Amino acid sequence: MVEFLRYVVVGGVAFVADFGTLVACQELLFSSLDWGIYAATATGFGVGLAVNYALSLLFVFTQPKDRGKGRSVGAFVVFGIVGLLGLLWTELGMWLGIEILEWNYMLVKVFVTGAVLVWNYLGRKILIFR
Repeated sequence: MVEFLRYVVVGGVAFVADFGTLVACQELLFSSLDWGIYAATATGFGVGLAVNYALSLLFVFTQPKDRGKGRSVGAFVVFGIVGLLGLLWTELGMWLGIEILEWNYMLVKVFVTGAVLVWNYLGRKILIFR
């Protein structure tokens, strides 16, 4: 339980990086493009993924049995694959929220992130830090 709470805190920091990048990219770079929100979402997700990876190794998966598991190329690949699947869920959620429900992209991102947080934690815990 403590590990999951640390993951939630790390996820919060990663979310700030993700959300800030999303908003900055959408408002400053991609707003004139029809698909801009999805490019901004992917960019933000990538930044959040990198922050999450680094902080997860430092603060979440710190048990002696976990220390070496997350630091290999293979573990990073699995971490990235789980993240890419999370990105697909995120993009789908963003599309549903923006195009179908017609909600503001920032509000949609908050809801989608909550759901993807659980996916990311479980995927990484089961596939890397089991």
